[in-house]
Amino acid sequence: MKKSILALASAFVFAFTANAQQVEFEEYDLSNGMHVILHQDTSAPVVVTSVMYHVGAKDEQPGRTGMAHFFEHLLFEGTKNIKKGEWFKLVSSNGGRNNANTTDDRTYYYEIFPSNKLELGLWMESERLLHPIIGQDGVDTQNEVVKEEKRLRVDNQPYSKFLEYVKENIFKKHPYKGTTIGKMEDLDAATLEEFLAFNKKYYVPNNATLVVAGDIDKAATKKMIEDYFGPIPKGEEIVRNFPKEDLITEAMNAKGYDANIQIPAIMAAYRTPSMKTRDSRVLDMISSYLSSGRSSVLYKKLVDEKKMALQAGAINASQEDYGTYILFGLPQGDTKLMDIIAEVDEEIVKMQNELISEKDFQKLQNQFENNFVNSNSSVEGIANSLARYNVLYGDTNLINSEIEIFRSITREEIKEVAKKYLNPNQRLLLEYLPKAK
Repeated sequence: MKKSILALASAFVFAFTANAQQVEFEEYDLSNGMHVILHQDTSAPVVVTSVMYHVGAKDEQPGRTGMAHFFEHLLFEGTKNIKKGEWFKLVSSNGGRNNANTTDDRTYYYEIFPSNKLELGLWMESERLLHPIIGQDGVDTQNEVVKEEKRLRVDNQPYSKFLEYVKENIFKKHPYKGTTIGKMEDLDAATLEEFLAFNKKYYVPNNATLVVAGDIDKAATKKMIEDYFGPIPKGEEIVRNFPKEDLITEAMNAKGYDANIQIPAIMAAYRTPSMKTRDSRVLDMISSYLSSGRSSVLYKKLVDEKKMALQAGAINASQEDYGTYILFGLPQGDTKLMDIIAEVDEEIVKMQNELISEKDFQKLQNQFENNFVNSNSSVEGIANSLARYNVLYGDTNLINSEIEIFRSITREEIKEVAKKYLNPNQRLLLEYLPKAK
């Protein structure tokens, strides 16, 4: 009877998750190519206006790295109708907040306002697109801002350069071998004409997705979107033809140095397929199995039981074109870096030859169900997901259906994907070492 009750409760939770979390949305294109997604949620008087541009660090020219991230800052400088330094004041004085962020694949801007300020949010994003002021004064100002950000977040942060070292060694041809923040000497060398050309090429309506989510009247919102964004001219079509990477068939070794650390680290990195593939989702589950929480395989073995590591884990850094799967550990005491790798490899080999337990598999399913619910628990999160699934995956409805992919993954698939990608001859071993200051 007890098992029957538990089974019934589980079925109820599953049905609730499957149905109650459905995100309703409407999407269409303006005549200039801008993609529009509307999501109505009247539970709170809040609205999100956001624009995701399909431009990131991978779109930069050699010798001009950091451009996309630079524009994340530069397009807050001001517009024809918003004076320099007034953008953030305008948002905060109207009860809102805003921000932006950049990756290798896209750039995202958003505002969160009381719903009666929807028109203000739309006008400001249309201003950013139609009337940005890109002058030498703004470029010089933001150059210093970006340099200070790099000093704070990269140059002076422990372990902050490990991904930079991994990427530059594991990618030989694709522009993922660079960093999002770029090199400061490249930004110093860029001319105003190059900044203007970058803006003209990528910050166009046909390279953008506008999401309006929250307490909105759809008909009125569509009218405002057409009024503010419809007249913006369409840009030239963007053609991307990035070089393909050769398969890694022999182990690679490299070293990276960091003046901000005293304890070394070891990374085993593997080049994996695009975030859009089923295999990438399986690798997400493998990461959770290996390193999600204190009860995970690597933490329990290396940190709790054997006391060999201060920290150990796995990261599936999946991106639009490729992914980078990283296993890592920080040694404790006199433990050697290669001893940590040997212990990690032992767990990978187990996964490649045995099915994980039913108990561990159910734990994974519960974790991903929980992640799904949390990602759609706020209008801000929903707006971000709608934009991301449309721009990077080409399928907006993944906001509802991606969880079905995770639900359908089997223990057998976990075993096969581990066997397919996580082999010693397919990886980079990176020793991340202290550097004398």
